[in-house]
Parts: sequence; C-alpha cells; structure tokens
Amino acid sequence: MSEHRRSDIPPPYTMVTRHAMFPEPTHDEAARFNFLANLNRHIAGTLGPGNRLAWERRVRPAFVAEHGREPKDRFEVRHAMNRDPYHRFWSALRRNSMEMRQQNGRQMVLRQLGELNARARQFNEGAETLELDPSVEVPRYQAAVDIHCMPGSYHGEVLPGDVSAGANYDCGIFATTGGALGGLTDGGGQALVKWARETRPDWKPRRILDLGCTIGHNAVPLALAYPEAEVFAIDTAAPVLRYGHARARALGATNIRFVQMNAEDLSRFPDGHFDWVQTTMFLHELSGKALPKIMAEAARVLKPGGLLLHIEQPAYTDDMPLFEQFMRDWDAFNNNEPFWSAMHALDMAEVMERAGLPRDRQFTIRIRAEVDRSIFPEAPSGEGQGEDFGRAAVWDAYGAWKPEATELREAA
Repeated sequence: MSEHRRSDIPPPYTMVTRHAMFPEPTHDEAARFNFLANLNRHIAGTLGPGNRLAWERRVRPAFVAEHGREPKDRFEVRHAMNRDPYHRFWSALRRNSMEMRQQNGRQMVLRQLGELNARARQFNEGAETLELDPSVEVPRYQAAVDIHCMPGSYHGEVLPGDVSAGANYDCGIFATTGGALGGLTDGGGQALVKWARETRPDWKPRRILDLGCTIGHNAVPLALAYPEAEVFAIDTAAPVLRYGHARARALGATNIRFVQMNAEDLSRFPDGHFDWVQTTMFLHELSGKALPKIMAEAARVLKPGGLLLHIEQPAYTDDMPLFEQFMRDWDAFNNNEPFWSAMHALDMAEVMERAGLPRDRQFTIRIRAEVDRSIFPEAPSGEGQGEDFGRAAVWDAYGAWKPEATELREAA
C-alpha cells in the first residue's frame, strides 16, 4: 500500500487482519465491504452536512413559524426533521447501508460456518478459560431487538453451539468504521493500554474485568499488555464468547477467561476482587433498570484504589446544541439501539456516585483510538478519526479511582 494513499478514502478490505478465526472473504464479499465502507464515508462526510442545511434553511424556520418558539429538546427536533425529505433520504441510505453490511457478513459466515465452528472447537474444547452456562438468560433488553440490525443479535445461533454471531460481528466492523479501529478492530483497547501506561506507568493490575465483552476485541489488548494479570471477559451471549475465546487464543492471549454471566449479578466475585473494571461502548445497550445495578456491582467488586472506566459517546449536556443531540440520537431510533438516547442523557457522575464512587475521585477524559500505522502510515495523529455519530473512533470515558480502604472507613 502506497504511503501516499489518500486519507479520505477508507482502506481496502484486504488490509483487515486475518487471524486464525477470521472468516475468509471471497473476491465479491470483499468488494461489497469495500463498496459499503466508501458508501458509509460518502453518507457521513459528503451527504451528512446536508442535514444541517435542511435544519437551518427549512425545518427550523418552519418549526418557529408554526410554534412561535424554538424547539425545547432533541425530540422536537427529531419529529420536525423526520418530515424533511432530505433527512428521510439520508436516513434511508444509512439504515440500508447497515442492513447490507450485516447481510454481507452473514452470507460470508454462513458459507463457511462448518469450518469456522471446527476451528473454534480446536481452540475451545477442554479449555478452562471458556465457561459457558446455559442457565444464563439473555436479558429482554438484549433479546427484544436485533442490535445494530445484526440478525439474531449477539446471542443468535444458526446451529447449536455455533460461532456465527461472533464471526459476523468481527468480519464487518472494519468496513463499518472505515478501518478507523485498526486491522484487528482493537483501537479502543489499544488506546486504553496507552492511557493506563501514561497515567500510571508503574501500575501492574493483577485482575481485570471487562463487562459486555462481545468478542473480546478490547479485552485482548489488555491481556497482552499485562501478561501477568488475570483478565475476565464476560457476556450473556454464548456465540460471541465461543468466537471471542478462540480468537483470543489465536492471537496469543492465554491469560483471558471468557465467562457467560450477567453483569447485573457478579456474586461469583467477592468485594474488592479486581484492580480494573471496565466497559467499552456497552452502557448504551443497557436498560434503565439494568445500568445502575451493573454500575453498583462493578463498584463493589472493584478493589480500593482500583480503576473503574466506562468508554462511551459524549453525554448530552446543556451546552451541546439540540441539533447535535438529535444527530447523535439517530442510532436510538434507526439502528436498533433503543436505550442509546436515555443513556446519553444520564448524569454519569450521579450514577457513579450512587454506586459508591465519590465525585472527587471521578474524572472524564477523551479517548482516541490508536492509529493503525499499517493502515494509515501517513496519517498524523487524529487525521481521519472524526466522529460519525455512532460509528466513531473518538470517545468520552467516565472513570473513577476507588478510595483506599482507610478513606472508606473514615467516610463511614
């Protein structure tokens, strides 16, 4: 690949990292992903700004003329914009691009599912580091919709005991994000490692817990960066755990344990068991009842002095324009992310405080995915990583360092 490749063109699908578990694309399947990556870039970069023009030139003036006031919230903006033909056209394109991505990945996986299942068994059978529990129920907030338009969501199986959901998830993210998360789609995990090493270079966490891990793409970098640590990656969906465990083994991460478990109940672990508890783009997939339970459990199992870190999209604060809130809300109403809107409107500082993490120990930072230099060799830091309102390589992270035991006793 030429070092002078245009940075405004997504990298070709041939640059995705094909580890031992990765589904093998045909020429046509790779070509479809290339088309979709470029379509997504066109929808976001070229057509996306037309939404603001429609708002400023047509929709907002019409709303003010009709109501005699400005919209009071993002929902009024949405209802008004949903009547505009340009926004409807843009939304239809974006929704269809996601459905096409899922169907291309599904076709690619189903064509070779027997081989993928066989490869996974070679990594998984007899391994103590994969714990599946059929008694774990998939919560309704996960089962009610096909999240991200993925057929069967994270937990669907075509064959009993298969890895289809995990394989589909893995093979399409590169195209969906235009390579912005790197060849292994682990730019978030790599960024966490870099941040932790810069923040506390001598810190050596002994136990790390990743909640809602899917295929472990953000947990594996932690396991590789801290090889002496015991890493637990938990999820309720067995198919992604089967695939994720095999994938981790294929990548050389042997100190990570994949466990089927609901994060609302972490009673398996005693108080103060983990040095680091984290989530990556997981909170927005939780119901309003589940999120505070999971936050409280995460704080309980965190060791005094340990780190709690949640990576998400930016919160809807009072200083964020309503139009931007509306655009960020698109996934909630069009990409099968029903809890997205409510979660991003939460006061995360209050949620974490109620879980037992004092505000003076909390912090909010900006996390930027690490640039994969094998894909963007010429890109200066930050180039090509702007947000796409839901498909982004830049996040906000809500964190807290749990008070030491002596401080907790004094506070009590």
